Amino acid sequence: MTSVATPRSGNKRIAAIAALVALAMLGLGFASVPLYRLFCQVTGFGGTTQRVSEAQAAGVTGGQLSGVRQLSIRFDSNVSNGLAWDFYPEKKRVSVGVGGKSMAIFIAKNRSDKPVTGRAVFNVTPEQAGPYFTKIECFCFTEQTLQPGQEVRMPVLFYVDKKFLDDPDDKDVQEITLSYTFYPVEKPGNDS
Repeated sequence: MTSVATPRSGNKRIAAIAALVALAMLGLGFASVPLYRLFCQVTGFGGTTQRVSEAQAAGVTGGQLSGVRQLSIRFDSNVSNGLAWDFYPEKKRVSVGVGGKSMAIFIAKNRSDKPVTGRAVFNVTPEQAGPYFTKIECFCFTEQTLQPGQEVRMPVLFYVDKKFLDDPDDKDVQEITLSYTFYPVEKPGNDS
C-alpha cells in the first residue's frame, strides 16, 4: 500500500521549510557585518587597512629611508553629527619611505559638559593601497571615552608594506589618505 500525502501534511512541510529559510536568513543578517569586516581586513577591500602587532612589525625600520620610494601620507578627520568633539590631526601630512614605520598624532577634545564615548571608523584612499597600509597601533581599535572638556592625544603607528612596490595598480600612487570619522557610542543608562 502506498502512502498518499494529504494537503494538510504538505502545508506543514512547506511551513517548516519556510521557517528554516527565515531563520537562516536572520542568522545570515546578524553574521553579515562581522563577515564583511573580516573580508575587508583580509583583502583590503574598500580601503581597509591591515593590522599587525608590535612583534609582527619588529623588522620594520624608521620612516625616512634613503633610496626608498617616498609617499605622502595625508590625514583626514571627521566627526559625525551628535558627537560634540573637536578632532583633528596634529600634522596634516607626513612623508614616509615604503617599508618604514611612522607615527601620526590625532587630537580629540570633548566640548560637552558630560562624558562622551566615541568610536572611530577609518579608510584609506586610493582603495588599492589599503592592503598595504598597515597599522601597528591605533585608537580606532577601541572605544574612546572623554570626560567633559578633556583633550587627548591619540597615536597611530603605521607603515606601508614593501609589497606595495610590486603592485602594478599602485605604481602611480604618490599620496595615500588615511581618513577617520568618530561616531558617538551609546552606553546603557546614558540619556544622550
